[in-house]
Amino acid sequence: MQSDRVLVAAAGLEEPTLTPNPDVIYLMPFFDTKDAGPIVLEIPPADEGVLNGSVMNYWQAAIEDIGPGGVDRGQGGKYLIVPPRYEPDDIPTGYIAMSCDTFQGYALVRSVLKSLSDNDTAQAVAYAKRMKLYLLSEASNPPSTVFLDASDVLFDSAIPYDIRFFESLNRIVQAEPWLERDRAMIDPLKTIGIERGKPFDPDERTRRVLNDAMLEAKGVLEQRWATVPPFYEGGHWFFPASAELHESIGNDFKTRDSYPVDERGWLYTFIFFSAKHVGRAQYYLMATEDDDGRPLQGGASYRVHVPANAPVAQYWSLTVYNRDTHTFIRNAPWVGRSSQTPGLQTKDDGSVDIFFGPTAPGPESNWIPTDPEGDFEVLARFYGPQKALFDKTWCLGDIERTGCSG
Repeated sequence: MQSDRVLVAAAGLEEPTLTPNPDVIYLMPFFDTKDAGPIVLEIPPADEGVLNGSVMNYWQAAIEDIGPGGVDRGQGGKYLIVPPRYEPDDIPTGYIAMSCDTFQGYALVRSVLKSLSDNDTAQAVAYAKRMKLYLLSEASNPPSTVFLDASDVLFDSAIPYDIRFFESLNRIVQAEPWLERDRAMIDPLKTIGIERGKPFDPDERTRRVLNDAMLEAKGVLEQRWATVPPFYEGGHWFFPASAELHESIGNDFKTRDSYPVDERGWLYTFIFFSAKHVGRAQYYLMATEDDDGRPLQGGASYRVHVPANAPVAQYWSLTVYNRDTHTFIRNAPWVGRSSQTPGLQTKDDGSVDIFFGPTAPGPESNWIPTDPEGDFEVLARFYGPQKALFDKTWCLGDIERTGCSG
Protein backbone atom coordinates (compact mmCIF):
# COMPACT_ATOMS: atom_id res chain seq x y z
CA MET A 1 0.00 0.00 0.00
CA GLN A 2 1.50 3.35 -0.96
CA SER A 3 2.02 5.80 1.88
CA ASP A 4 -0.24 8.47 0.36
CA ARG A 5 -3.32 6.28 -0.05
CA VAL A 6 -6.27 5.69 2.24
CA LEU A 7 -9.14 3.23 1.83
CA VAL A 8 -12.56 4.81 2.38
CA ALA A 9 -15.76 2.79 2.78
CA ALA A 10 -18.96 2.33 4.66
CA ALA A 11 -19.31 -1.19 6.05
CA GLY A 12 -21.20 -3.11 3.36
CA LEU A 13 -23.91 -5.53 4.45
CA GLU A 14 -22.17 -8.40 2.66
CA GLU A 15 -18.76 -7.63 4.18
CA PRO A 16 -17.32 -10.66 6.06
CA THR A 17 -15.63 -8.37 8.58
CA LEU A 18 -15.55 -8.77 12.35
CA THR A 19 -18.30 -6.73 14.07
CA PRO A 20 -18.12 -3.63 11.84
CA ASN A 21 -20.18 -0.51 12.50
CA PRO A 22 -22.76 0.17 9.73
CA ASP A 23 -23.36 3.74 10.94
CA VAL A 24 -19.99 5.38 10.22
CA ILE A 25 -17.64 6.00 7.31
CA TYR A 26 -14.45 3.94 7.72
CA LEU A 27 -11.02 5.12 6.66
CA MET A 28 -8.05 2.76 6.78
CA PRO A 29 -4.57 4.16 6.12
CA PHE A 30 -2.03 1.33 5.85
CA PHE A 31 1.66 2.08 6.32
CA ASP A 32 5.08 0.44 5.96
CA THR A 33 8.01 2.40 7.39
CA LYS A 34 10.74 -0.16 6.64
CA ASP A 35 12.08 1.66 3.59
CA ALA A 36 10.01 4.85 3.72
CA GLY A 37 10.97 5.96 7.23
CA PRO A 38 8.60 7.92 9.50
CA ILE A 39 5.12 8.59 8.16
CA VAL A 40 2.80 11.47 9.05
CA LEU A 41 -0.92 10.96 9.67
CA GLU A 42 -2.49 14.41 9.80
CA ILE A 43 -5.85 14.63 11.59
CA PRO A 44 -8.09 17.72 11.16
CA PRO A 45 -9.63 19.49 14.17
CA ALA A 46 -13.14 18.42 15.17
CA ASP A 47 -14.85 21.47 13.70
CA GLU A 48 -17.01 20.43 10.74
CA GLY A 49 -17.02 16.79 11.79
CA VAL A 50 -15.52 14.20 14.12
CA LEU A 51 -12.92 11.51 13.46
CA ASN A 52 -12.19 8.87 16.05
CA GLY A 53 -10.09 5.75 15.91
CA SER A 54 -6.72 4.23 16.67
CA VAL A 55 -3.35 3.68 15.05
CA MET A 56 -2.20 0.07 15.44
CA ASN A 57 0.94 -1.93 14.85
CA TYR A 58 1.05 -5.06 12.69
CA TRP A 59 -0.07 -7.19 15.64
CA GLN A 60 -3.24 -5.06 15.90
CA ALA A 61 -2.18 -3.54 19.21
CA ALA A 62 -3.13 0.10 19.70
CA ILE A 63 -0.27 2.61 19.60
CA GLU A 64 -2.47 5.62 20.27
CA ASP A 65 -5.97 7.01 19.68
CA ILE A 66 -6.76 10.02 17.49
CA GLY A 67 -9.49 12.68 17.55
CA PRO A 68 -11.47 13.94 20.57
CA GLY A 69 -10.83 10.68 22.44
CA GLY A 70 -7.16 10.63 21.51
CA VAL A 71 -3.99 12.61 22.10
CA ASP A 72 -5.10 15.67 20.12
CA ARG A 73 -8.39 15.90 22.09
CA GLY A 74 -10.24 17.19 19.04
CA GLN A 75 -7.71 19.91 18.25
CA GLY A 76 -6.24 17.95 15.36
CA GLY A 77 -2.57 17.25 14.94
CA LYS A 78 0.25 15.64 13.00
CA TYR A 79 0.82 12.11 14.27
CA LEU A 80 4.29 10.85 13.40
CA ILE A 81 4.52 7.07 13.07
CA VAL A 82 8.11 6.19 13.96
CA PRO A 83 9.64 2.85 12.86
CA PRO A 84 11.58 0.46 15.11
CA ARG A 85 15.09 1.53 16.10
CA TYR A 86 14.54 5.13 14.97
CA GLU A 87 16.61 7.60 16.97
CA PRO A 88 14.42 9.92 19.11
CA ASP A 89 16.79 12.84 18.38
CA ASP A 90 15.69 12.65 14.76
CA ILE A 91 12.06 13.51 15.59
CA PRO A 92 11.26 17.13 14.68
CA THR A 93 9.13 19.41 16.82
CA GLY A 94 5.45 19.99 16.03
CA TYR A 95 4.55 16.32 15.76
CA ILE A 96 2.82 13.81 18.04
CA ALA A 97 5.44 11.06 17.94
CA MET A 98 4.21 7.46 18.12
CA SER A 99 6.89 4.78 18.28
CA CYS A 100 5.75 1.66 16.43
CA ASP A 101 7.54 -1.59 17.24
CA THR A 102 6.66 -3.04 13.82
CA PHE A 103 7.35 -1.60 10.39
CA GLN A 104 3.85 -2.23 9.09
CA GLY A 105 0.53 -1.24 10.60
CA TYR A 106 -2.69 0.59 9.95
CA ALA A 107 -5.17 3.01 11.44
CA LEU A 108 -8.87 2.35 11.84
CA VAL A 109 -10.55 5.75 11.64
CA ARG A 110 -14.28 6.52 11.67
CA SER A 111 -15.95 9.64 10.38
CA VAL A 112 -18.98 10.04 12.63
CA LEU A 113 -22.27 10.93 10.92
CA LYS A 114 -24.52 13.67 12.31
CA SER A 115 -27.44 11.72 10.83
CA LEU A 116 -27.99 9.03 8.22
CA SER A 117 -29.24 11.52 5.62
CA ASP A 118 -27.53 11.67 2.24
CA ASN A 119 -26.40 15.22 2.94
CA ASP A 120 -24.81 14.41 6.31
CA THR A 121 -23.20 11.29 4.85
CA ALA A 122 -21.65 13.38 2.06
CA GLN A 123 -20.44 15.91 4.64
CA ALA A 124 -18.87 13.16 6.74
CA VAL A 125 -16.99 11.87 3.68
CA ALA A 126 -15.83 15.36 2.72
CA TYR A 127 -14.65 16.07 6.26
CA ALA A 128 -12.81 12.74 6.40
CA LYS A 129 -10.88 13.65 3.28
CA ARG A 130 -9.21 16.46 5.18
CA MET A 131 -7.09 13.72 6.73
CA LYS A 132 -3.62 13.46 5.17
CA LEU A 133 -1.01 10.71 4.93
CA TYR A 134 2.54 11.35 3.70
CA LEU A 135 6.20 10.63 4.37
CA LEU A 136 8.05 12.81 6.87
CA SER A 137 10.62 13.38 4.14
CA GLU A 138 7.85 15.02 2.08
CA ALA A 139 6.52 17.20 4.92
CA SER A 140 7.75 20.48 3.42
CA ASN A 141 5.57 19.90 0.36
CA PRO A 142 3.35 16.87 0.97
CA PRO A 143 1.64 15.28 -2.04
CA SER A 144 -2.13 15.04 -2.16
CA THR A 145 -3.49 12.04 -0.31
CA VAL A 146 -5.29 9.59 -2.59
CA PHE A 147 -8.56 8.21 -1.19
CA LEU A 148 -9.59 4.87 -2.66
CA ASP A 149 -13.33 4.15 -2.53
CA ALA A 150 -13.61 0.56 -1.34
CA SER A 151 -17.39 0.58 -0.85
CA ASP A 152 -17.94 -1.99 -3.59
CA VAL A 153 -14.85 -4.08 -2.83
CA LEU A 154 -15.38 -7.35 -0.98
CA PHE A 155 -12.97 -7.22 1.96
CA ASP A 156 -12.92 -10.56 3.77
CA SER A 157 -11.29 -10.21 7.18
CA ALA A 158 -13.12 -13.04 8.91
CA ILE A 159 -10.69 -15.35 10.70
CA PRO A 160 -9.75 -18.45 8.70
CA TYR A 161 -9.62 -21.30 11.21
CA ASP A 162 -7.32 -23.41 9.04
CA ILE A 163 -3.82 -23.44 7.52
CA ARG A 164 -4.29 -19.87 6.25
CA PHE A 165 -3.83 -18.58 9.79
CA PHE A 166 -0.32 -20.03 9.92
CA GLU A 167 0.45 -18.72 6.43
CA SER A 168 -0.47 -15.23 7.63
CA LEU A 169 1.60 -15.67 10.79
CA ASN A 170 4.58 -16.74 8.68
CA ARG A 171 4.32 -13.57 6.56
CA ILE A 172 4.55 -11.46 9.72
CA VAL A 173 7.50 -13.45 11.09
CA GLN A 174 9.36 -12.99 7.81
CA ALA A 175 8.64 -9.25 7.57
CA GLU A 176 8.86 -7.91 11.12
CA PRO A 177 11.44 -7.79 13.92
CA TRP A 178 10.86 -10.05 16.91
CA LEU A 179 9.45 -8.22 19.91
CA GLU A 180 11.45 -9.08 23.01
CA ARG A 181 8.36 -10.44 24.75
CA ASP A 182 7.70 -12.84 21.83
CA ARG A 183 11.17 -14.34 21.52
CA ALA A 184 10.02 -17.35 23.54
CA MET A 185 7.92 -18.35 20.50
CA ILE A 186 10.88 -18.66 18.10
CA ASP A 187 11.67 -22.31 18.86
CA PRO A 188 8.02 -23.50 19.15
CA LEU A 189 7.26 -21.98 15.74
CA LYS A 190 10.26 -23.75 14.24
CA THR A 191 8.67 -27.08 15.15
CA ILE A 192 5.79 -26.37 12.75
CA GLY A 193 7.99 -24.96 10.00
CA ILE A 194 7.82 -21.21 10.65
CA GLU A 195 11.34 -19.79 10.79
CA ARG A 196 12.85 -16.47 9.77
CA GLY A 197 14.55 -16.68 6.39
CA LYS A 198 13.05 -20.05 5.43
CA PRO A 199 9.94 -20.91 3.37
CA PHE A 200 6.86 -22.23 5.13
CA ASP A 201 5.96 -25.32 3.13
CA PRO A 202 4.31 -27.95 5.36
CA ASP A 203 3.67 -31.43 4.00
CA GLU A 204 0.15 -32.84 3.78
CA ARG A 205 0.28 -34.50 7.18
CA THR A 206 1.42 -31.29 8.87
CA ARG A 207 -1.26 -29.31 7.05
CA ARG A 208 -3.92 -31.67 8.41
CA VAL A 209 -2.53 -31.35 11.92
CA LEU A 210 -2.47 -27.55 11.72
CA ASN A 211 -6.01 -27.42 10.30
CA ASP A 212 -7.22 -29.55 13.21
CA ALA A 213 -5.24 -27.44 15.68
CA MET A 214 -7.00 -24.27 14.52
CA LEU A 215 -10.43 -25.82 15.07
CA GLU A 216 -9.35 -26.98 18.52
CA ALA A 217 -8.06 -23.48 19.32
CA LYS A 218 -11.39 -22.01 18.20
CA GLY A 219 -13.21 -24.33 20.59
CA VAL A 220 -10.94 -23.43 23.50
CA LEU A 221 -11.31 -19.70 22.85
CA GLU A 222 -15.09 -19.98 22.63
CA GLN A 223 -15.20 -21.36 26.17
CA ARG A 224 -14.15 -17.93 27.44
CA TRP A 225 -17.55 -16.45 26.55
CA ALA A 226 -18.97 -18.12 29.66
CA THR A 227 -16.43 -16.42 31.94
CA VAL A 228 -17.21 -12.77 31.11
CA PRO A 229 -18.88 -10.92 34.03
CA PRO A 230 -22.05 -8.88 33.39
CA PHE A 231 -21.93 -5.10 33.13
CA TYR A 232 -25.11 -4.73 35.21
CA GLU A 233 -25.42 -6.92 38.27
CA GLY A 234 -27.70 -9.83 37.45
CA GLY A 235 -28.00 -8.77 33.79
CA HIS A 236 -26.75 -10.17 30.49
CA TRP A 237 -25.04 -7.22 28.82
CA PHE A 238 -21.27 -7.25 29.21
CA PHE A 239 -18.26 -5.19 28.25
CA PRO A 240 -16.07 -7.57 26.20
CA ALA A 241 -12.78 -7.01 28.05
CA SER A 242 -11.71 -7.39 31.65
CA ALA A 243 -10.21 -4.57 33.69
CA GLU A 244 -6.87 -6.41 33.51
CA LEU A 245 -6.91 -6.56 29.72
CA HIS A 246 -8.09 -2.94 29.49
CA GLU A 247 -5.14 -1.84 31.61
CA SER A 248 -2.69 -3.96 29.61
CA ILE A 249 -3.86 -2.48 26.30
CA GLY A 250 -3.35 1.01 27.70
CA ASN A 251 0.15 0.10 28.91
CA ASP A 252 1.34 -1.71 25.75
CA PHE A 253 1.13 -5.01 27.65
CA LYS A 254 3.86 -3.87 30.05
CA THR A 255 1.74 -3.98 33.20
CA ARG A 256 3.73 -5.60 36.00
CA ASP A 257 2.68 -9.17 36.88
CA SER A 258 0.11 -9.24 34.07
CA TYR A 259 0.17 -10.60 30.53
CA PRO A 260 -3.42 -11.57 29.55
CA VAL A 261 -2.63 -12.91 26.09
CA ASP A 262 -5.26 -15.66 26.26
CA GLU A 263 -8.03 -13.13 26.82
CA ARG A 264 -6.59 -10.91 24.08
CA GLY A 265 -6.68 -13.92 21.75
CA TRP A 266 -10.35 -14.45 22.56
CA LEU A 267 -11.15 -10.75 22.11
CA TYR A 268 -9.64 -10.74 18.62
CA THR A 269 -11.87 -13.59 17.51
CA PHE A 270 -14.62 -10.99 17.12
CA ILE A 271 -12.93 -7.57 16.80
CA PHE A 272 -10.12 -6.17 14.65
CA PHE A 273 -9.14 -3.07 16.58
CA SER A 274 -8.62 -2.02 20.18
CA ALA A 275 -8.81 1.54 21.45
CA LYS A 276 -5.99 2.72 23.65
CA HIS A 277 -8.44 4.69 25.80
CA VAL A 278 -11.77 2.94 25.39
CA GLY A 279 -14.58 4.92 26.98
CA ARG A 280 -13.42 8.34 25.82
CA ALA A 281 -14.82 8.39 22.28
CA GLN A 282 -16.97 5.28 22.32
CA TYR A 283 -18.03 2.39 24.53
CA TYR A 284 -19.52 -1.03 23.88
CA LEU A 285 -21.86 -3.51 25.51
CA MET A 286 -22.53 -6.94 24.04
CA ALA A 287 -25.24 -9.55 24.51
CA THR A 288 -25.37 -13.18 23.39
CA GLU A 289 -28.22 -14.29 25.70
CA ASP A 290 -31.72 -13.13 26.59
CA ASP A 291 -32.93 -12.15 30.06
CA ASP A 292 -33.35 -15.82 30.99
CA GLY A 293 -29.79 -16.71 29.95
CA ARG A 294 -30.80 -18.50 26.76
CA PRO A 295 -28.83 -18.03 23.51
CA LEU A 296 -30.33 -15.49 21.11
CA GLN A 297 -31.98 -17.59 18.40
CA GLY A 298 -32.59 -16.16 14.95
CA GLY A 299 -35.93 -17.89 14.62
CA ALA A 300 -37.39 -16.34 17.76
CA SER A 301 -38.64 -12.80 18.46
CA TYR A 302 -37.15 -10.39 21.00
CA ARG A 303 -37.45 -6.85 22.33
CA VAL A 304 -35.01 -4.56 24.13
CA HIS A 305 -36.03 -1.36 25.90
CA VAL A 306 -33.73 1.65 25.49
CA PRO A 307 -34.61 4.19 28.22
CA ALA A 308 -34.91 7.88 27.42
CA ASN A 309 -31.99 10.28 27.67
CA ALA A 310 -29.33 7.80 26.58
CA PRO A 311 -25.98 9.09 27.95
CA VAL A 312 -24.31 9.92 24.62
CA ALA A 313 -23.10 13.12 23.01
CA GLN A 314 -23.42 11.68 19.50
CA TYR A 315 -25.58 8.56 19.12
CA TRP A 316 -26.36 5.04 20.32
CA SER A 317 -26.89 2.01 18.11
CA LEU A 318 -27.71 -1.70 18.24
CA THR A 319 -26.24 -4.02 15.61
CA VAL A 320 -26.84 -7.72 15.01
CA TYR A 321 -24.13 -10.21 13.96
CA ASN A 322 -23.95 -13.88 13.09
CA ARG A 323 -23.10 -15.65 16.35
CA ASP A 324 -20.62 -18.09 14.79
CA THR A 325 -18.67 -15.74 12.50
CA HIS A 326 -19.27 -12.36 14.26
CA THR A 327 -19.96 -10.82 10.85
CA PHE A 328 -23.08 -9.20 9.39
CA ILE A 329 -25.97 -11.56 8.72
CA ARG A 330 -25.89 -12.30 5.00
CA ASN A 331 -28.72 -11.06 2.80
CA ALA A 332 -30.22 -8.97 5.61
CA PRO A 333 -31.88 -5.76 4.35
CA TRP A 334 -30.24 -3.94 7.28
CA VAL A 335 -28.34 -5.04 10.37
CA GLY A 336 -28.95 -2.36 12.97
CA ARG A 337 -30.97 0.51 14.30
CA SER A 338 -29.78 3.64 16.08
CA SER A 339 -30.91 6.91 17.56
CA GLN A 340 -30.21 8.34 14.08
CA THR A 341 -32.45 5.90 12.19
CA PRO A 342 -34.97 7.86 10.07
CA GLY A 343 -38.51 7.32 11.32
CA LEU A 344 -37.45 5.65 14.57
CA GLN A 345 -40.54 5.53 16.77
CA THR A 346 -40.17 6.72 20.34
CA LYS A 347 -42.60 6.51 23.25
CA ASP A 348 -44.12 9.50 25.00
CA ASP A 349 -41.37 9.42 27.64
CA GLY A 350 -38.64 9.42 24.96
CA SER A 351 -37.70 5.77 25.37
CA VAL A 352 -37.44 3.32 22.46
CA ASP A 353 -38.23 -0.36 21.96
CA ILE A 354 -36.09 -2.21 19.41
CA PHE A 355 -37.28 -5.58 18.09
CA PHE A 356 -35.30 -8.55 16.76
CA GLY A 357 -36.62 -11.51 14.78
CA PRO A 358 -37.16 -13.01 11.33
CA THR A 359 -40.30 -10.91 10.77
CA ALA A 360 -41.25 -7.39 11.83
CA PRO A 361 -43.70 -7.28 14.77
CA GLY A 362 -44.68 -3.72 13.90
CA PRO A 363 -42.89 -0.69 12.45
CA GLU A 364 -39.82 -1.69 10.46
CA SER A 365 -38.03 1.43 11.66
CA ASN A 366 -37.67 -0.23 15.08
CA TRP A 367 -36.93 -3.76 13.84
CA ILE A 368 -33.63 -5.56 13.14
CA PRO A 369 -34.04 -8.75 11.07
CA THR A 370 -32.37 -12.01 12.11
CA ASP A 371 -31.54 -15.25 10.33
CA PRO A 372 -33.96 -18.02 11.41
CA GLU A 373 -31.28 -20.61 10.63
CA GLY A 374 -28.78 -19.51 13.27
CA ASP A 375 -28.06 -17.73 16.54
CA PHE A 376 -27.09 -14.07 16.73
CA GLU A 377 -25.38 -11.56 19.00
CA VAL A 378 -26.00 -7.86 19.60
CA LEU A 379 -23.45 -5.09 20.02
CA ALA A 380 -24.62 -1.84 21.61
CA ARG A 381 -22.47 1.19 20.75
CA PHE A 382 -22.37 4.48 22.63
CA TYR A 383 -20.61 7.28 20.75
CA GLY A 384 -19.59 10.18 22.96
CA PRO A 385 -20.37 8.17 26.14
CA GLN A 386 -21.28 10.14 29.25
CA LYS A 387 -21.11 9.62 33.02
CA ALA A 388 -24.52 8.02 33.48
CA LEU A 389 -23.43 5.05 31.35
CA PHE A 390 -20.44 4.26 33.54
CA ASP A 391 -22.00 4.92 36.94
CA LYS A 392 -25.00 2.89 35.74
CA THR A 393 -27.62 5.43 36.72
CA TRP A 394 -28.86 4.82 33.16
CA CYS A 395 -29.33 1.13 32.37
CA LEU A 396 -29.96 -0.66 29.10
CA GLY A 397 -32.57 -3.34 29.60
CA ASP A 398 -31.91 -7.02 28.94
CA ILE A 399 -33.11 -8.51 25.65
CA GLU A 400 -36.48 -10.17 26.30
CA ARG A 401 -37.89 -13.06 24.32
CA THR A 402 -41.39 -12.26 23.09
CA GLY A 403 -42.14 -15.19 20.79
CA CYS A 404 -40.94 -18.66 19.82
CA SER A 405 -39.57 -19.67 16.44
CA GLY A 406 -42.17 -20.65 13.96
